[in-house]
Amino acid sequence: MNKIAGLLIALIIMTGCQKKQEKSIGMAVEFMDHAACAYVSRDKGWFKEEGLNLGAYESYVTGMALASAMVRGDIQVAYMCLIPAINVFANAQVPIKILAGTHKYGYGLVVNPAKTKDISGLEKQGLNIGCVREGGSVDIILHKTMEKYRLNKNEVLKNIRRMNPPKQILAIKSGNLDAAFLPEQWATMAEEHGFKMLLTAKDVWPEMQGSVLVIRDDLLKKRPDVAKKLITVTEKSTAWINANPFQAAKILARQMQSIKEPLLPVKAADLTKRSEINNKVLSRSMARMNYKTDISPEMIQSMIDYMAKLGYIKNSFKAKKILYKEI
Repeated sequence: MNKIAGLLIALIIMTGCQKKQEKSIGMAVEFMDHAACAYVSRDKGWFKEEGLNLGAYESYVTGMALASAMVRGDIQVAYMCLIPAINVFANAQVPIKILAGTHKYGYGLVVNPAKTKDISGLEKQGLNIGCVREGGSVDIILHKTMEKYRLNKNEVLKNIRRMNPPKQILAIKSGNLDAAFLPEQWATMAEEHGFKMLLTAKDVWPEMQGSVLVIRDDLLKKRPDVAKKLITVTEKSTAWINANPFQAAKILARQMQSIKEPLLPVKAADLTKRSEINNKVLSRSMARMNYKTDISPEMIQSMIDYMAKLGYIKNSFKAKKILYKEI
């Protein structure tokens, strides 16, 4: 009887483990230090400690590419820039909720000081300015910059060359760009090639929410415990990053240099192999952001309204529709 009972107990335990393994979660992150808390949590095994089984862990070179991936049902959780999150909710109608913030700011304008030394220089005829495509987070900073400094919008937009961040770095290295609106860590990387940081998001939009942690509604409804666990891990990791900035930069450098997935453009993968994303660059880049998990509904609303004003989403909507009820 004892042997039979022991076998039954072992069978129950094995069955329970198999069920847990079946409940895997598809997660996506940006290939940027915006997602520092996700990289650190993965490195330290904190997702596993909370019982979160990541069946997929994918890295995307831009928030917009990640937003497209959220349309797929297998990507259920993401650490992504707020503006693409609003985009995917409003335009692609992907039902998601924002669980927490990850950082404020995280975008900048870098220039070749031999070509221009001030903001008004962006209007110069023939100046080549890099920026991501319309509707991206850095594109929003471009528009905010034109508004704040009362630039001639038509003249500036004539100079814009649309390309993703790693391509902008390559264009800077080859002398094909004179200025660039970039997210971190790419903006700081441009300084390594002689460019100067002319302004950051903090200069044009105080308290700007950079990135957020989002979850699809279907997972939230089926497994509300997952939301609480993700928030716990994110808060723990964020606190650790703020207390250990140098060690955090080392972890990010190691993690990002090891990524070889096809979700990154070949040129971006080449950059990591050449170790251009290193401790030194990441330490400076991360210092330009404010890693915080709190969310201001008023800030979210202002972003939604501004995107509607620019025509990047069809209509404005109430921020509470995209926010987790406990925020």
